[in-house]
Amino acid sequence: MKSKYHFKFEDLQMYQKALAFADKVNKQISSFPRQERYGLSSQFIRAADSIANNIAEGSAGSDASFNRYLQIAWDSAHECVVCSTKSRRRGYISAEVDEENRALIVELCKMITSYKNYLKGK
Repeated sequence: MKSKYHFKFEDLQMYQKALAFADKVNKQISSFPRQERYGLSSQFIRAADSIANNIAEGSAGSDASFNRYLQIAWDSAHECVVCSTKSRRRGYISAEVDEENRALIVELCKMITSYKNYLKGK
């Protein structure tokens, strides 16, 4: 359902992809062992959620401010690489799922970097 209240950042493809990635991570962590609830599971979903959160939060400010928030989103994406790797190494996700995560993270990072460059060139 589409809301009658719309925010400009919702039109950004990188924001939409960040939401989709966070949804994917949320599904993955649902099968993690209980002992990871406050450890890796929490860290992974917070890092994944942080990508879209920082895109949205930064979009309301100046270009320079938005660029700083995009850097934080980029950093959070890299944090997700570590979380995905740990998840694979601990046997919580398969190598294929880790590879899918990495592909999505690379795509997100490229989009974020491109937008950062666009903002710098304005």
